[in-house]
Amino acid sequence: MAIQNPYPWGPPYGGPPPSPVNIPAKDVRPRRIWYVVAALLGLVLAGAGIAFIVVAGKSIVDSIDTAHSFSSGDSRTFRFVQGETKAIYVSQSGQGHVVCRIPQMRSGSMTRPSSTFRITLGSRTWDRVLEVKPGSSGDYTLTCTSELPAEFALGDKPRVGDTVGSIAVGIGCFIAALAATVTITVVTAVRRGSHRRRLAAASAPPPQWGAPQQWGAPPSGPGPWPPAGPMS
Repeated sequence: MAIQNPYPWGPPYGGPPPSPVNIPAKDVRPRRIWYVVAALLGLVLAGAGIAFIVVAGKSIVDSIDTAHSFSSGDSRTFRFVQGETKAIYVSQSGQGHVVCRIPQMRSGSMTRPSSTFRITLGSRTWDRVLEVKPGSSGDYTLTCTSELPAEFALGDKPRVGDTVGSIAVGIGCFIAALAATVTITVVTAVRRGSHRRRLAAASAPPPQWGAPQQWGAPPSGPGPWPPAGPMS
């Protein structure tokens, strides 16, 4: 049995394609350490954002001395510092009229703020009703009454701007963490891919050109034409 030639018209032009070049990951730049840098930077910024928000929340919670609150009609002695404004807060079920007095303090030291401020701590809601700016440091007795059953407490003057600013900085840290992590990761991946392709192109072997195409011998056997002779 005759063995047929798989390439009756000669070998194919060129040859088999070269195998892909394997580039070690350690040779590709930038290094993969930048992925770790992106993750660590994101964690640091996110942690800073959490810290700013926690500090802002804690400052609000600690702004009212609820541990030394007193009921309507009672009195309590507090330490006041000259030039440091304190606020008087009330917790009551409605809008009862509030009256507070500090007999030892000079007239005009206690004022009613022009704006309202309300904060909820636990199951109680506290409203700022008065502010006190003492002319001298010392211990003063505070007495407060209301038309409704109420609890009173002394606290710090609200610093809404500082609180909002801290929360805004915290949110900004979260946004920066996301943006920095995504940017570094994407840029590193794109640059590594481009560098890998350049290394592969530089390390690829030269193309192997095959022999030029040749016409093979005509197939043996009788030709496909009709035999010579008169046509019937």
